[in-house]
Amino acid sequence: MDIVVLLLQQNIIMFLYLMIGYFLYRNKLLTSTGSAELGKMLLYVVMPVAIVKSYIQTYSAEMLVGFLISFAAAALALILSMIISTLVFGRRDAVRQFGAAFSNAGFIGIPLVQMTLGDGAVFYVASFVALLNILQWTYGILIMTKDRSAISLKKLRTNPILIAFLIGMCLFFLPIELPAALAGMVATIASMNGPLAMIVLGAYLAQVPLIELVKDPDTYLCTAVRLLVIPILTMLLLTLLPGKYQMIRMAVLLAASAPVGSNVAIFAQLFGANYRNAVKDVCLSTLCSILTMPLILAAANLLWTHI
Repeated sequence: MDIVVLLLQQNIIMFLYLMIGYFLYRNKLLTSTGSAELGKMLLYVVMPVAIVKSYIQTYSAEMLVGFLISFAAAALALILSMIISTLVFGRRDAVRQFGAAFSNAGFIGIPLVQMTLGDGAVFYVASFVALLNILQWTYGILIMTKDRSAISLKKLRTNPILIAFLIGMCLFFLPIELPAALAGMVATIASMNGPLAMIVLGAYLAQVPLIELVKDPDTYLCTAVRLLVIPILTMLLLTLLPGKYQMIRMAVLLAASAPVGSNVAIFAQLFGANYRNAVKDVCLSTLCSILTMPLILAAANLLWTHI
């Protein structure tokens, strides 16, 4: 249970970062424009660097097998989440369908995996984040617009997460070693991912009256599907993996248990959907995930140690 306690401790730390963002916005020390620009820095610099860092590994056949298994597990977990979100929300609410399907695996999943399972485990969750971004810019856009022509392959090719994933693959498969100074810089930037992401989410939270988070039934439903239904079914799915791949199971489950991804708000603004509902879903699910993620991990620990 040590890992569960560690995750709870890290979630409390993440909550404190969230409160910093909330305080900064409420006291006019951070504006909505400023938080949006910090979000862009996360998307275009910090998170891609964190993904690249995860692939700075010494190549081995064992690592290759681990990568392939984690990639397959991530694909199955994401397909499962898309099926569940479609069954629950279908065509009646595109924002909730998108939000329930795609977790905040990049902004929250990566730092939590890093802090609870170690740097090596980020290698296994990077595939999840890359696949999630590809699906958001294809299937996700289709959900939001109901228009296949809105899917842009050019945008997909220039997606910073996908580019980082490809660079990481090159670093992993090719005999390339970064200079010590550059490797140190990469590690420093990657370490900004968790604190900066939560500060930005705190600023989002400060923009929504708290009463709105507790009076919308669909916000509760989206939060329950994202934080309970999908993670529990993902946990059962990952039970199919042999016990020797415990770190992969834990890394993928943590990514799948993360709250509603903040990209749903960005996409809602971009395509004229209900932005306010998107922000409410992100904020409520982020607050609730502080308790639900350790509970899901505790349940997985109990299940996987008794089979």
